[in-house]
Amino acid sequence: MERYCLVLDCGATSLRAVAVSEKGEILHLSSFPNAPSPQEGEKDFLIWDVDEIWRKFTLAIRQVIAEAGKEIFAVTVTTFGADGAPVRRDGTLTYPVISWQCQRTAPQAKEITNFLSPREIFRITGYQIIPFNTLFKLLWLRNNAPRSLDEADTFLMMPGILSFKLCGEASMDFTSASTTMMLDIERKCWSEPLLSLAGLTPSFLPPLQHPGEVIGKVQAKASEETGIPQGTPVVVTGHDTQFAIVGSLASPEELVLSSGTWEISALRLPYYRDSSSFFERGGLTELDAEENLWNPQMLMIAGGVVEWVRRNFFSDIKDEKNIYEVMVESARSIPPGAGGIVVIPAFMPSGPTKPYDTQGTILGLELTSDRGQVFRAVLEGLSFQLKEAVLALQEAFGYTPKRVRVVGGGAKNKLWNQIRADVLNLPVVTTSCEEATVLGASLFSQVGAGIVKNLEEARSQVKIETTVWEPSSQREIYEELFTRYAELPPLLASFYRERC
Repeated sequence: MERYCLVLDCGATSLRAVAVSEKGEILHLSSFPNAPSPQEGEKDFLIWDVDEIWRKFTLAIRQVIAEAGKEIFAVTVTTFGADGAPVRRDGTLTYPVISWQCQRTAPQAKEITNFLSPREIFRITGYQIIPFNTLFKLLWLRNNAPRSLDEADTFLMMPGILSFKLCGEASMDFTSASTTMMLDIERKCWSEPLLSLAGLTPSFLPPLQHPGEVIGKVQAKASEETGIPQGTPVVVTGHDTQFAIVGSLASPEELVLSSGTWEISALRLPYYRDSSSFFERGGLTELDAEENLWNPQMLMIAGGVVEWVRRNFFSDIKDEKNIYEVMVESARSIPPGAGGIVVIPAFMPSGPTKPYDTQGTILGLELTSDRGQVFRAVLEGLSFQLKEAVLALQEAFGYTPKRVRVVGGGAKNKLWNQIRADVLNLPVVTTSCEEATVLGASLFSQVGAGIVKNLEEARSQVKIETTVWEPSSQREIYEELFTRYAELPPLLASFYRERC
């Protein structure tokens, strides 16, 4: 049997155990649904049930091993950023993992400006004030459940919590750390002033590790639960977005767009730049999976809006397997402009700071409007949002991409890809690899297991096919539509301020 890396990919809606060959091929995959759970005794609080997640992973891992065998050269964990929990020395949690979807930390996000300005926080951490930032969860715990911090030995992010279950070693990777709003992003060390707001010091957190390093080895208990051979190396990866960027196999002249529930348009730069314009446009910067690289990026809602359309306009379609094809076909023949309907996503123009503070908005509806027009308008609005993000990156970093490489679920929508190409007036590239995050994590696992000398060698073994969506004759129409579209958010902001 072919030996492989086992990637545990924990997403907000599904978790998967994936066997990946040394050539980056997906050998076997097993998945289960995932979702935050209501916290017991707390009506509006959402948490991640780590025991339930681990139970599902043990089942998924056993299913993969049953098909692929036990020739596992490494195992690694990649998942979303921002979420973690205080833990005791034995790995038990002193408080549940607060989900990024939970609203409880909104007051802490407002109160932090009493101590540091948003601009100063951005200068230190590269991050905007987003209520689900890890720091706000620690502040909430300090105010509402202080014993959970006092009784804890350390604080682990989600990759660290799951890796601990495998090897019994505490870990913190640089990519996850850069999502906490507690890391000095340029110096790549913990910010003591920010940690002190929660009454903590850097010693409370595990030593930082780079992706590709070995955390430890699979212990007997984890081996018994999962079937992974005892002694298998557990390799550091971390925040899923960073590994999707690596797994995209993009060239330096391509901007990477990771398109899922959220879209993240990101650069890979060998330096950190504190940019006022980037701050004002809602940008943020995280650490790349590769050492000595930074990822300036724009965070935008995307697939979440598509899902909203599916639930509210196409609920009569019972064929879950083909519903997205039905949606695309309903919008394909509609000309640019969607018959006068305009959709402005809630996070327009981009970034969680919402510079114009607008709500999601649909304009131009008529009695004759149909759901195909609405869906077309959504794809156009999300593409205009992407153009705003590209312009923000150009302004802040002087970077003009020659192409945009799209990975994630949003890369499967052919109509959306063509609209993106027309709106941006740039070629849009998709790849035959539908698991960019998993591929990226597997490449680092090869390095950690000693299969290859470095990431370049691992990358050179991967062969993928690409599809290019060239701008069409409709690009001129979209240029005019974008000019008019960009004038709307400031007007809407004024409307929403007056209404509220």
